Amino acid sequence: MSKTYYTEDHEWLIVDGGVATVGITDYAQEQLGDIVFVEAAEVGKTLKKGDTAVVVESVKAASDVYAPVDGEIVEANDALSSDPALVNSAATSDGWLWKMKLADESQLASLMDEAAYKAHIG
Repeated sequence: MSKTYYTEDHEWLIVDGGVATVGITDYAQEQLGDIVFVEAAEVGKTLKKGDTAVVVESVKAASDVYAPVDGEIVEANDALSSDPALVNSAATSDGWLWKMKLADESQLASLMDEAAYKAHIG
């Protein structure tokens, strides 16, 4: 069964079977404005929590998106190279950024659930 977590940096991750699908929240994409470019995640790259995984560029600014936990990137969302606006229209579904194999599932305990995230952005 999958479970959704949130970070203070406005990323979401859905964890299922030791693999996390990661993206930015609706709040984050609203703050960025129209997304015009998404750097593809580097498959095979090992990340530590807090490392920059991808860069998302909007009409307003470029923003780093950070690894929410330690792990290895196992898939990039290739659809974003031709349609970066998916992040705006479907931030929490088709607009996901990368998938990663978790190195240490105990790190998930430091993340927020949906209710805590809603209180965080309040």
